[in-house]
Amino acid sequence: MNILVTAPYNADCLNQLKDEFGEVRHLPWKDNGKEYGEDELLALLQEHDADGLITELDEVTQKVIDSHPKLKFIGVCRANPVNVDVDAATRRGIPVFHTPARNAQAVAELFIGNVISFLRNTLPSVTWLEGKNWAGESFSPYLDFKGNELAGKTVGFVGFGAVPQKIANMIKHFPCHIQYYDPFVDEAKVGYKRLALEDIFAASDIVSIHLPVNEQTKRMISAELLKKMKQEAIFVNTARASVVDNESLLKMLKEQRIRGAILDVFDHEPPSEQDYELITLPNVLATPHTAGASYEVEDHHSVIMNDSLFKWHKQSGQQNIFNGKRLAASQQG
Repeated sequence: MNILVTAPYNADCLNQLKDEFGEVRHLPWKDNGKEYGEDELLALLQEHDADGLITELDEVTQKVIDSHPKLKFIGVCRANPVNVDVDAATRRGIPVFHTPARNAQAVAELFIGNVISFLRNTLPSVTWLEGKNWAGESFSPYLDFKGNELAGKTVGFVGFGAVPQKIANMIKHFPCHIQYYDPFVDEAKVGYKRLALEDIFAASDIVSIHLPVNEQTKRMISAELLKKMKQEAIFVNTARASVVDNESLLKMLKEQRIRGAILDVFDHEPPSEQDYELITLPNVLATPHTAGASYEVEDHHSVIMNDSLFKWHKQSGQQNIFNGKRLAASQQG
């Protein structure tokens, strides 16, 4: 079997792929300077006579899938294969593998780091110090930048998949009080308190958003929900901007209706002027969509993908097949 890998991939995992499948060609999109477009990707698949594709960002459209009928699988090194026409793959009986939780550790660590930095006023104190403002009493910064501990805070998660569960399992030891809203996650299985969505916003010191984007979740975090937050509460979004009414969030932050926000995602990337109005507020700590950007994430997705592909090839064990249920249903039909 010939496999084309355009995702960044761990070297040891590439060698394991060769041992399991045969020929492997690694042409990562990063070396190309950008993701491969539809025609570029199709040309590569045909040039290397690929039976399998492992991608990350490239445009795997219906044209690509229909024009290269040799494909036996598509692996996507992302939690959600949004760059793949999954319907087209399913119609052709092609399994689409994905790598859930590949960046869970990275996002969890940045969440904790940024929340602590915000609570302890780290960034404004650094700016103040670099500005050579320390004059007069030696203990003045001790008073001016005194912050809060994460320990003892109640953290409410909206969406409770792999990433928020990773965060919860880490911060419970501070200790923090954990509660979540997610109708698809059984309270008994995770061991944390499930609340109604409105109660998460009303009863949490920190509200953290972890929703996927779909027709049900777009602008789901409404002005009405945001207004239920405590005045000293912090809003965190490391998921997607489109699930939040950011115009209302901006207004609340300007009016200091809540303590502040920690944001890694924006309505426009690169940001628009309105996004920058939100980003530059003094009570916002913003990062440029880097919560999942660690070098180790590439190692994680390589291991997760290999594990699923090997099980699929050997017809053993549970695999991360995004369209698995649909494929099974079509085969039964």
